Amino acid sequence: MSYWQLLSLTLPVFALIGIGAVIRRVEWVKDEAEASLVRLVVNLMMPCLIFDSIIGNPAMRQSSNIVWPPLAGFFFTAIGFVLALFLARALRLPDAPSQRTFALSAGIANYGYLPLPIMAQMFGPDSQGILMVHNVGVEAALWTVGIVILSGASLRESGRKLVNPVVISLFLAITLNVSGLSGHVPAVVTGIARTLGKCAIPVGLLTTGSNLAQYLNQPRSLLNVRIGLGASVLRLAILPVLMLAGAKFLPISVELQRVLVVQVAMPAAAVPILLARHYGGVPLTAVQIVLGTTAVSVLSCPLWIRAGMAFVGL
Repeated sequence: MSYWQLLSLTLPVFALIGIGAVIRRVEWVKDEAEASLVRLVVNLMMPCLIFDSIIGNPAMRQSSNIVWPPLAGFFFTAIGFVLALFLARALRLPDAPSQRTFALSAGIANYGYLPLPIMAQMFGPDSQGILMVHNVGVEAALWTVGIVILSGASLRESGRKLVNPVVISLFLAITLNVSGLSGHVPAVVTGIARTLGKCAIPVGLLTTGSNLAQYLNQPRSLLNVRIGLGASVLRLAILPVLMLAGAKFLPISVELQRVLVVQVAMPAAAVPILLARHYGGVPLTAVQIVLGTTAVSVLSCPLWIRAGMAFVGL
């Protein structure tokens, strides 16, 4: 695919985030409505999308596509957190909470709302199932290594967050698939899951933009060259090289290679903004990183995907 074809594929995804910011600014979505939408996406729509993407998916019957994706997701995310923490100290950010927030925000790529529609467009809807399994490892790294770095919480305390509707639906779908029982799931169940799952990405992107809109009232505070540039270099230059090396040289399936090639192009995830509020971090630092890396990735995303596919040989 040419750069312009990839750009035309990724721009609508970023456009939905922009629309979400607009509808929040004109108050079509308010605080209480946004909180309800987030719960609806995370607890209902996303689990339905996972179930629909995995159930009956032939690629999910291969043991390599069940074991390697979460291992890769955990490893590359954990490495991202550690490298980001060293970089935050090298940049001499003003205090420990800022450094810890930088580590969490710059270390984790957007692993849901952005890559899911890109994967579906490039490789077909079945490719989303591998990404979902990969994301279990990302979540595990987030709620263990990430939260320990951000707050100093114990592994036991943070690990409890891993039991959630997303992981439960993933486990159920894989179990049905591997056991051969997926064909016995009633059509009405799969139909409902497919209908609700189709809503997860557009609604999730809109709520992401809506959440970011609240920080646009003071635009000057959103620009911090040291934080934005440092995070962009790590997230969109250093870590992609490491991930592409893994995609090429690890003994993994083509399906997981595709996931990693798309993941290397992703900006920072938005979830650290909420976690920084809850665990004593600095939300503004997370916002600066999310906005900075997202702005750069609008143009760099097609370049990395094109380069990654050529390097890995897809």
